[in-house]
Amino acid sequence: MAKKIRLGILGGGGDSLIGILHRVASQMYDNYEIVGAVFNPNHEESLAFAREIDIPTNRIYKDFDTLVEEELKLPKEERIQVCSILTPNFLHFPMAKKLLENGFHVICEKPFTTTYEEALVLQEAQAKTNAILAITHTYTGYPMVRQMREMIKAGAIGKVHKVDVRYYQGWINSIIHDKEKRSTVWRLDPKKAGISSCIADIGVHAFNMVEYTTGLRIKSILADFNYLYDDNQMDVDGTILVRMDKHVKGIVRASQVATGEENGLAIAIYGDKGGLRWEQENPNYLKVQSDTEPLQIFKPGHAYNSELSLDGTKLPPGHPEGIFDAMGNIYKGVARAIRGEEYNDGEFPPMLDAVRGMDFIESTVESNKKGNVWVDLK
Repeated sequence: MAKKIRLGILGGGGDSLIGILHRVASQMYDNYEIVGAVFNPNHEESLAFAREIDIPTNRIYKDFDTLVEEELKLPKEERIQVCSILTPNFLHFPMAKKLLENGFHVICEKPFTTTYEEALVLQEAQAKTNAILAITHTYTGYPMVRQMREMIKAGAIGKVHKVDVRYYQGWINSIIHDKEKRSTVWRLDPKKAGISSCIADIGVHAFNMVEYTTGLRIKSILADFNYLYDDNQMDVDGTILVRMDKHVKGIVRASQVATGEENGLAIAIYGDKGGLRWEQENPNYLKVQSDTEPLQIFKPGHAYNSELSLDGTKLPPGHPEGIFDAMGNIYKGVARAIRGEEYNDGEFPPMLDAVRGMDFIESTVESNKKGNVWVDLK
């Protein structure tokens, strides 16, 4: 068996949901070993957390710069090969840039950066080093999302003409309506989150799902945001019309003030021969519909699914697979790429998806600020 890939972790300590999601995902197919980290800005807390999860502390560094400096002193066969960036948004760019420039592969949480210009700088840096960079649009790892992608690619629903995707949450309700609280949350602070909150956090997932499943590119958008309060600078709700070409149109809806909603990502793609619908909260069911045939429901693990879908399925039919499994599939695809093995281009979202996501975020902000006008993506 190939040696495990040496993984470094930046952020994600303590009770971070993202932290445990990435750590579990990295272990899922026995491809990675966590050998170094900066879990927390406080070194003592970082060390304590490493001991808590039983990771050796000799490579738990006091800060990111020290991690890079000390790892480069090690022989190539011992140093970290890939780093996962799980920090707040404003740290993604400087960390990813330094890692790429020093020959490390990168797995990065979204949004990729805080500006489109930064994303282009990283794209150039990657091109010079040929390092692997993956952006963790987790939902692309679900077997039934991958099945949707392969069915559309194979022409199962004919020519796509309508897309409808929504991502509704209600978690920020407990914060946004309290003036003191909303000034203390980093997602509502432009200096830390960037120019967008809701769209950069979850709307970009919805955007990525459209392009991932259909294989088409969104060309222009018209956005309308809701900030709820005059003193709040960050969007907490947005509705975005999208045009993919002259005859393919749709809507992307994202909200974090959708009261009572938990993680309501749902996507529907309609073609001239049929339609496909999938919901993240019921991820084992891909609905296939038409005007002439009864409703069909595809489920993971069955031989009728595509090779890409089956490759992302670990359990027999009838056993639910969820977000940890989806992230694990992304990590598995990255491992194949790092090792130079063959892999399907749908196994993990690459640099291009990261750059397009930033283009989408900035374009929605521009559209809303200009009075809800159409803006072309670059």
